Amino acid sequence: MKRILAGILVLLGLALAQFKSEYKLSVVVAPNTAWGMGAQRFADLVKEKTGGRVNIKVYFSGQLFAGQQTNEFQLLRTGVADFAIGSTINWSPQVKELNLFNLPFFFPSYRELDAVEEGQAGKAIFQRLRQLGVEPLAWGENGYRQLTNSKRPVRTPEDLQGLKIRVVGAPIFIDTFRALGANPTSMSWAEVLTALQQGVIEGQENPIVGVIIPYKLWELGQRYLTVWNYVIDPLIFAASAQTWRTFPSDVQKAIQEAALEAARYQKALARAGMDDGTALRYLSSQGVKVEIADPLAYLRSHGVQVTVLTPLEIGRFRERVSGVVQRWMGEIGGTLIVQAEADKKRAK
Repeated sequence: MKRILAGILVLLGLALAQFKSEYKLSVVVAPNTAWGMGAQRFADLVKEKTGGRVNIKVYFSGQLFAGQQTNEFQLLRTGVADFAIGSTINWSPQVKELNLFNLPFFFPSYRELDAVEEGQAGKAIFQRLRQLGVEPLAWGENGYRQLTNSKRPVRTPEDLQGLKIRVVGAPIFIDTFRALGANPTSMSWAEVLTALQQGVIEGQENPIVGVIIPYKLWELGQRYLTVWNYVIDPLIFAASAQTWRTFPSDVQKAIQEAALEAARYQKALARAGMDDGTALRYLSSQGVKVEIADPLAYLRSHGVQVTVLTPLEIGRFRERVSGVVQRWMGEIGGTLIVQAEADKKRAK
């Protein structure tokens, strides 16, 4: 009798579950980026794993937040967007703990980043997101952010003096570039391409595989690239808690599985040719052919002057922003910093 009742309750739950004809997923960038391709893979996998019950439409290039990318988290927590694959940078104005990833030169290797995401600090961040009305599903990645400009090679902090650099609308980026002597300008990505073309700004900072190559920034005068790995840009696959609560447990499980699978694929795309070869090997094992296996060589072939900083040269930049790091550690919270440092230590 108990089994029969349990079966009836399950059937009733399935019958009562109401699925929308479309679930909205917000993404800042275009579909031809690693970020965008990961979003589409997630949507496709969710449809497959839920038997067509959950159909996600990806809204690329910031269509849902009308150009204000730092508003995306608010749209997600209020249910305007059902899902998002968001940058920790864009969400950090609303979630101060995410500024952990904005600390300049805090993550010198992918290995240490992965350890933090999978460790106590990553778990604490996910719990904080749940408290704020967002259900985190998996870690993705946009990549290490590198510097481009139209004026000159940048090898020392002095080379940055006075350059008009576009940064995301997160205060820590303004602080960082001011400390380095640049003239930072906060601007949504939707405005950047036109601003570069018109010379309103002289430079910007973004990942090579994730943004610089897909958007062909060298065609907009960005002829000088500095590889300095100063900040890493994780992504978070997430659902609005309002939407998440409407799904029965089997659907939640299917969506979670889809997120983890899509995130691994997406992260490998973002790292392809930029890590120790792990990403390319994984993609090859999945039958995915990467067209640009050596991103730096590709950029050089298009006339970009690439400057790869040595550890000693990076150290000079790190010294300049030490005050910014100390100040923002206080904003982020000592407990999370301690957890992250412990996670990083285990990775070494």
